[in-house]
Amino acid sequence: MGRGRAKAKQTKVARDLKYRTHETDLSALAAELHGEPASSSDEVEPEVLEKWSDYADRD
Repeated sequence: MGRGRAKAKQTKVARDLKYRTHETDLSALAAELHGEPASSSDEVEPEVLEKWSDYADRD
């Protein structure tokens, strides 16, 4: 019991993902998957870098 709302929400999200047209930048996706550096237009704010720096790989 009590699963009705959760299931309805999941169904709504799934339908939205299935039927909504997304503007996907496939060249950016390919670059990310191949490990190429981001372009200068994709610069990340210094505050964001500092926030996530604890999770960066350490060599």
